[in-house]
Amino acid sequence: MPRGQNAAPTVEQINKDRITLLSEQYWASYALQRRAYDRLVVDEIYIKELLGTNFNLRRIILLEFSQYLENFLWPNLNPDQERREYEFEKTPKFRKLWKLICKKDEKLENEELQTTIFERTFLRKLAEKFLQLIENIQSINNTDQYPFETVIYTERFLELFTDIIVQLPTRRFFNIVLDNINFVIRCFLSPFIKSLIKNNENMDIEFIQTSIRKKIQTENGEEEIEQQATTKTTNLFHKMLTNFKFYSNFEINDTTGETLTQNEMMEKHYEKVLQLQKAIFKHFRDEMPTFPLQNIQTIDKREILNDEFDKLSDEQLKSISLSLQPPIQINNRELLIEVLISEHEKIQSHLELINTLPLYPTEETIWDEDIVPTEFYNGETCLALPKLNLQFLTLHDYLLRNFHLFRLESTYEIRQDIEDSVSRMKPWQNDATITNDKTDQTQQQCIFGGWSRMAQSITNFTIVEVSKANIGELHPSRVRADITLVLNTRANIKQEWENLRRHDICFLITCKPLTKVGTTYDYRQSFIPQVGLTYVRGCEIEGMLNIDGRVIEEGVDERPVFSGDTRTWRVWLDPNQYQVDIQDTLNGSEDVYDTFNIFMRRKPKENNFKAVLQTIRDLMNTNAVVPDWLQDLILGYGDPASAHYTNMKNKIPTLDWNDTFIDVKHLRASFPDYKIRATEDDRSKHVPPFKLTFCDLRSKGEHAGEKLIILEPYKIPNRGPYPFNKPRQNTVRFTPTQIEGIKAGMQPGLTLIVGPPGTGKTDVAVQIISNIYHNYPDQRTLIVTHSNQALNQLFEKIMGLDVDERHLLRLGHGEEQLETDKDFSRYGRVNYILKKRLELLEKVERLQKSLQVPGDLSYTCETAAHFYMYNVLSRWEEYLSKINQSNNNLDILINLFPFKEFFSDLNYNLFDNKQTFENNLEIAQGCFRYIQQIFTQLEEFRSFELMRNGSDRAKYLLVREAKIIAMTCTHAALKRHDLVQCGFKYDNILMEEAAQILEIETFIPLLLQTSDQQGRNRLKRCIMIGDHHQLPPVIKNMAFQKYSNMEQALFTRLVRLGVPTVDLDAQGRARASLCSLYNWRYKNLGNLEHVLQQKEFKTTNAGFVYDYQLINVENFNDIGESEPIPYFYQVRKTFFFCN
Repeated sequence: MPRGQNAAPTVEQINKDRITLLSEQYWASYALQRRAYDRLVVDEIYIKELLGTNFNLRRIILLEFSQYLENFLWPNLNPDQERREYEFEKTPKFRKLWKLICKKDEKLENEELQTTIFERTFLRKLAEKFLQLIENIQSINNTDQYPFETVIYTERFLELFTDIIVQLPTRRFFNIVLDNINFVIRCFLSPFIKSLIKNNENMDIEFIQTSIRKKIQTENGEEEIEQQATTKTTNLFHKMLTNFKFYSNFEINDTTGETLTQNEMMEKHYEKVLQLQKAIFKHFRDEMPTFPLQNIQTIDKREILNDEFDKLSDEQLKSISLSLQPPIQINNRELLIEVLISEHEKIQSHLELINTLPLYPTEETIWDEDIVPTEFYNGETCLALPKLNLQFLTLHDYLLRNFHLFRLESTYEIRQDIEDSVSRMKPWQNDATITNDKTDQTQQQCIFGGWSRMAQSITNFTIVEVSKANIGELHPSRVRADITLVLNTRANIKQEWENLRRHDICFLITCKPLTKVGTTYDYRQSFIPQVGLTYVRGCEIEGMLNIDGRVIEEGVDERPVFSGDTRTWRVWLDPNQYQVDIQDTLNGSEDVYDTFNIFMRRKPKENNFKAVLQTIRDLMNTNAVVPDWLQDLILGYGDPASAHYTNMKNKIPTLDWNDTFIDVKHLRASFPDYKIRATEDDRSKHVPPFKLTFCDLRSKGEHAGEKLIILEPYKIPNRGPYPFNKPRQNTVRFTPTQIEGIKAGMQPGLTLIVGPPGTGKTDVAVQIISNIYHNYPDQRTLIVTHSNQALNQLFEKIMGLDVDERHLLRLGHGEEQLETDKDFSRYGRVNYILKKRLELLEKVERLQKSLQVPGDLSYTCETAAHFYMYNVLSRWEEYLSKINQSNNNLDILINLFPFKEFFSDLNYNLFDNKQTFENNLEIAQGCFRYIQQIFTQLEEFRSFELMRNGSDRAKYLLVREAKIIAMTCTHAALKRHDLVQCGFKYDNILMEEAAQILEIETFIPLLLQTSDQQGRNRLKRCIMIGDHHQLPPVIKNMAFQKYSNMEQALFTRLVRLGVPTVDLDAQGRARASLCSLYNWRYKNLGNLEHVLQQKEFKTTNAGFVYDYQLINVENFNDIGESEPIPYFYQVRKTFFFCN
């Protein structure tokens, strides 16, 4: 070796070198006192001595001479610490937290330290103990059955870990721990799961359904039932593990909680595969010459990765795994290969899985009791179902859980309908056989011995169209079929079938019964074996066909009259399901679409699940933007009071309270904690309406932060001389708590109002709507309720306030229940506007004649606008000019008024000589405001005049004209796509009966519009009014209700999270003695004054000794409470007693 910088160092140089000095402190064998291992020393040597010197050979020789590797690195090598260092490098914040933990540990006593370490490592040790259990579990008598108690334990264990991993605070570190011990992979490789997968591959689906549902009644019943349960729960464990794996790989940054987009997930995947290719290219290019050079898309499939890794020896696999980041240190070959495959295989995105999922349930899902339990679920076992907890990982996770639960809850109802209809039809096996034209196979014919109102046997089923797939999709873009039935039924039932509308959901069913003709259906036995149900597929009605084979369009035209009983419907099939079925047929399975023999419909009110599921899926596919101030609360994170108006940056100190207060005394009583200072010293002028400035909402300026209200009374301008021009006023004397609710609702942010029975929830809601309407005339408010009844009550009270009815719009059905002759539906409002336009044009014509202006100026809104500009406004301006020059001459004001003839239809004198000049001027200005309002409304109606199509007018009304739009939560879920397509926008949303609305049906109305140009949601206020102590959302299945917590409304969840609420505290509906039955459930619920003072509340009811009393009613003919149809309960003796 030539002499130079790489020459061997001398003894003197070695002794004085920094590396030698470090070795004497930390790892030299001859050192008397060594310091503890320090990771920072390793980092310092690598950075300064190796990386900093470009791996100088002399520095490497010195490290080797000092026995750095064998005395310092190797003895202190710990796989867990390596993984920890990897995580620290990835997230530097974790290193700081770890140092703080270590410092705290140093200060602890030995016993406290041991307790802390035990708690810190408890879950990891628990996971390792669980892995040892399932890896060494012994089956019963060398069969594929396992001890029942052990299986239950494994399921409950997975349930616990799933609950931990689906919440960000507990997931953040726990997911890293589980990944470090390869928890999911080791579970899937365990003999426990392998035997289950083997069983599932060998068992026919129909046998599984039958064995699960069958109740064995033998002498040795308990043992056999337990064995059946063991099989069932083992299958359940596999589903729960699959669900756990799904969430362990969920598309979220565990550290920051941010959602990872598809592109980010793809980049993350490509980085891993690229790292693997580099490692193989560096060390094993001879063994795997093509692998490092191939496109990632061609090698990231499980089968290809498995083939490539299988070629390598154990040592080569270990060498590759140690070259990755973080290093994988596993000795078991099978586990190592599986870990390498799992790390580098491409996983289909969750969104792609949802988009390819059929929205209609099939027979496999409908009768799978692990995910669609029976109504008798008692909570003793866990289920493979998501849960609606207090917190969610991301909005995608939020929508995903609600999607699955809504889909499965609908499936439960569909199962009940199918079992009811098919059992009524009594399918039997006929002795005669039929031959399939396509397969030339003979099969037993199915005949029906009964009938059902909701189902009919199919005469003919034909696929008429299979459209080509769209670009980027595998399934057909559209699949249509024709279904022919013979409706030889009563006229009313035939009418029901003929009234099937477009988009109604029906089901195609195949029954292959094994029971002979005349066999009685036994409701106590399992359903499937008795009727031979084989397939269930959903479809959507396009329309009924006429004689020419064309779809009859729905509309005002009468339907054609048919001579016979044969009817044919054209339906849309689910393209995703059709693709799956066709693929199965190509693989040798039976063609499902040649077998259907029952066509079933459902009640329209219970049959809108598909549209809601489609809406949720659309939300998942779009960039659903929730307001920034609301998103964290919906996910369950952050400060619960962050969206309260007192914490909002854009809170508004000064607002017009319009007619909220009856008088100034009412105002002072409503704010007992505030000082009130009026801008007007004259007390006689302290009459409503008022503008109030809350100084405590000011961030700067005079009196900022003080509990002071500045009162500013004002006078409503004269709107005209007619009695109907006088604004309608509020007559309710609101309590201080109700006023606080109204105040919160007028401010931006989230407002929760808890209203016990009789506390005036509807009055508060109506006043909030009215005040927002007057304060922000350019903003639009959306009203959402659970029921049509609540919506109608709101509308009837809104109409009693000063709100122009042309700005009211009611969407959906139910407006016919309004106790008014006015139609607030879309077309009803269009007709009202067109009628109002004609009335206004008649007034314009009368005004034209009174001014003696020639021409036909009242023909259209446009000509009326010209008439106003050149003939009306000019006369008014001339009149004002003369008045200003008259020195307040009353005679000039009265005599020169240009529109005196127009108001000649009044039954009193327009002006009063006894009144002051100012009062008469106000009358004149009021008259002009009335005229001006005529032309203002005509200008707004001008667009309706230009449009000739009723549909366009209805859309324009919805998008531009209406200021207060009301709908039910169901209508919002069904019509979201249509509303977004037509450009619907709104600024405020008020939800009544919020505690009775499903979580997802509360969320969807928040996103009935697209984001603005800056990509933000324009929603400014969200007001929820309800009572979570009363009825929750109706969920028929107990498992979904209790286990999955579907009965928890968003309103209830926000209350549980600690979001500030306004609790109404005075009721005026029940007697005080009756109120005492339930007021303990609320905060300080008392009674209004009229409850304690009015006669009808103080006197007793006729025929009752006490205010309330219970009457025992005996059974009638030995029958007490009965349930003639599901969820409809009656006691006949009580009915007779009351009558």
